[in-house]
Amino acid sequence: MLRKAKEERTLKDNLMLASSTAFVAGMTNVAGVIAFLSFTSNITGHVAMLARKIVNKEHHDILVYTLWLLLFLLGAFTANFITKAYSNRGSYRAHAVPIFIEVIILFVVAVYGHNYYTETQLERELIIGTMLFSMGLQNGLVSTISGGLVKTTHLTGLFTDLGGELSEYLHAAKGQAGAIKQKLMIRLTILCFYLIGGILGGYFFERYDFRIFYFIPFILLTILYYDISAVLFHKFTKFLVYPFKNKPSVNV
Repeated sequence: MLRKAKEERTLKDNLMLASSTAFVAGMTNVAGVIAFLSFTSNITGHVAMLARKIVNKEHHDILVYTLWLLLFLLGAFTANFITKAYSNRGSYRAHAVPIFIEVIILFVVAVYGHNYYTETQLERELIIGTMLFSMGLQNGLVSTISGGLVKTTHLTGLFTDLGGELSEYLHAAKGQAGAIKQKLMIRLTILCFYLIGGILGGYFFERYDFRIFYFIPFILLTILYYDISAVLFHKFTKFLVYPFKNKPSVNV
């Protein structure tokens, strides 16, 4: 899912990336709404609320919503910056670092929420901002990897793309229908897994409270493991076939 750059990606790669990260985004968003009464995977509603707070001259809330928007932006910037900075060290490392940072952030949220959260306004604002940063990381990464094809933390743009591509599919020439069909499959996969993640996030949060946030990093770790296991297996089999390929010869 993470090893290949956008030019090398297959439909399977994009479907697996879309399904896993959309599931995480849906679960995070719904659990965040129940726990903190605020969206934690997208910022469309926050922009509307910021406009309202500006009209009402609620200065503290203006600052909070502005910081939330900037944190999502910073997350997307950080993901792309890391990807570019590590690109010369291999695509897996470049793409895995933002996911690993997201895992750490969501795990910290789980530990703090489960053990220390006292439902104060300041705690709520800080945790929402932290989760928005992590979702910005995720959305920026998957968008960069897929060349803008996959975006999993919000659905407004997805429905727009889905409507346009359905129209294109109905008018497509013979050679174009296949590519459009693949895009439709990816869009519908994102929608389905976001919805499934949201349903399960709400259901399990009601049963297990903040412990649900321990499960979300686990999903992201499976993404990291999926690719690293393939890399390690390839290196291991290569060593078995050519164990002394790079070793200098010794004259006896």
